[in-house]
Amino acid sequence: MLIEFKGGKIITTAHEIVVKINGEHMITLQAQIDAVQLIGRGANVISANSGEVKWSIKLDNLQQLEQLATEICAPIQ
Repeated sequence: MLIEFKGGKIITTAHEIVVKINGEHMITLQAQIDAVQLIGRGANVISANSGEVKWSIKLDNLQQLEQLATEICAPIQ
């Protein structure tokens, strides 16, 4: 599944999510579904924490976060 936001796009599979950031630096963030936390309440953030790697990214709106939650079967906290 593909979710686009103003900073880039999110690609999900059954086991992982990949966030590709627009721009010349071609940044890619990748995480296993188990390491992902979805934060709502106006923040609309995807947070990944696994071992020694941590990253987070803010989405444009709650609808994008809800769409991602539905796709990966994860709760929004």
